[in-house]
Amino acid sequence: MTYIICEPCIGTKDTACVDACPVDCIHPKKGEAAGYRPDVQVAYDEVDQLYIHPEECIDCGACQPVCPVSAIFPQDEVPAQWEFYIEKNKLFYQLSWPEFKEKYGIK
Repeated sequence: MTYIICEPCIGTKDTACVDACPVDCIHPKKGEAAGYRPDVQVAYDEVDQLYIHPEECIDCGACQPVCPVSAIFPQDEVPAQWEFYIEKNKLFYQLSWPEFKEKYGIK
């Protein structure tokens, strides 16, 4: 299981969760100019929210209590109105940046 960042993060992108994560699985970070993997070159300023890597998350929960907008949930506790973010979070790490932007209407 992983944690999912949902709608309240959009436009906020507070990075307290990034600082709290012991395994460095929340991206993109401020100043992460080169991207977090070679095929996804996306900067912090280009995204509308932050994303937790589903395969790197160790389910420790350190990110959840530090989120100032309560945007982070264990995957099996994501509120029904935000279940859309489970797939969005996963695809952020699977699709190319152009594919992801097109799918989610990010300019």
